[in-house]
Amino acid sequence: MTGSGATLTYRHRPSHAMTKAFTDAGFRLSAVGEPPFSPDTPRELLPPRSVLNPVPGDVGSGAGRS
Repeated sequence: MTGSGATLTYRHRPSHAMTKAFTDAGFRLSAVGEPPFSPDTPRELLPPRSVLNPVPGDVGSGAGRS
């Protein structure tokens, strides 16, 4: 994209809203996870729990149609 413009849009939805949307659409969730914080994230930007008790690596997710 060198020299090209782009529009990036984020839509944040809480986890419970996302899982409800998937299950309402007929998906069956077997696991829900999030990737860990980037190792480059400054400590002052991390929540206290992640500094004292780091979240293990991504537990992954499994989704399949019912």
